[in-house]
Amino acid sequence: MSDDYSLEEVELRNELAACYRIFAMLGWTELIYNHITVRVPGPELHFLINPFGLHYSEVTASNLVKVNLQGQVIGDARWPVNPAGFTLHSAIHAGIEGAHCVMHTHTTAGCAVAGHRGGLSMDNFYAAQLHQRLAYHDFEGITVHADEGPRVVQSIGDCRAVILRNHGLLSWGNHIAEAFAYLWTLQRACEIQVASAGLGPSIAIPESIQKQASADALQFDPRHCAGRDVLAALIRQVNLIDPSYRDLPETQG
Repeated sequence: MSDDYSLEEVELRNELAACYRIFAMLGWTELIYNHITVRVPGPELHFLINPFGLHYSEVTASNLVKVNLQGQVIGDARWPVNPAGFTLHSAIHAGIEGAHCVMHTHTTAGCAVAGHRGGLSMDNFYAAQLHQRLAYHDFEGITVHADEGPRVVQSIGDCRAVILRNHGLLSWGNHIAEAFAYLWTLQRACEIQVASAGLGPSIAIPESIQKQASADALQFDPRHCAGRDVLAALIRQVNLIDPSYRDLPETQG
């Protein structure tokens, strides 16, 4: 199968498979559910998605499945995909320019904040960095209906961090590292909010300080790698644990 992949696609498959392993390492898994999707370079609107039925720790470069915007499998695949799970991702890939990577999780902290009436509290270091970078979308049930797509896109606007109310967290970016930087920051903010919930009143961060913190958040800035250095560091950690995700020869293409 690797004979059919360009060198760019092989590299992207390796990076995406590594990202799935990072999610597993961080505990951001939900049995065999949720997805990280990324657009394959080229004129076609083709995307890579995890094979349905495998845990994130089992995802490899070769078993990632290529699909089109309708979730239909392109080429050969040893595993099926979850078409319902791709509905949300396809709407964002199609509706937001630059949304080449989309990540979605159901972490405990993320779901807790998603179900909180006030949403994310702007009272911690990480939340402040998401000032005017965070969008909300109201819950419409399980995201399996294509007609919800335009409303999701409208809710998101140009915000790369998203709280799906009563549901979970989502991020998107021009590349895997950027989407990861936003999701990690949002996840961290939610974890701190949940951890401090029983401590009584928190100290609100003035909006002027939130604005400055957001502007100073280097992990989102393309001039400072936009998360690529962080992703590279985590991939090195994954490689120490189990490098088996990298099962395509990079000389192909």
